[in-house]
Amino acid sequence: MSELDARLRDRIDDQVAEALDAYLAELAEARPRRPRRAWPVVVTVTLGVVTTALDPRVAWAAWLAIAVTNVAWLLVCRGRS
Repeated sequence: MSELDARLRDRIDDQVAEALDAYLAELAEARPRRPRRAWPVVVTVTLGVVTTALDPRVAWAAWLAIAVTNVAWLLVCRGRS
């Protein structure tokens, strides 16, 4: 494999960068970003903290709430895509 001239490498690099920029611009136009909601993370972390302070005999309810929150969020995200 022969080494490429520095100018040729720079031209190739520029063309690849331009093609990538054009691709990313098209992708951004085709599907605009939606704002992300953080409530599932906050609820899950809060329930996890509460669960660590609870008696193990009643902690199952908090873990169930965490699981339900996560499943509900996954279903909501899946329905929007």
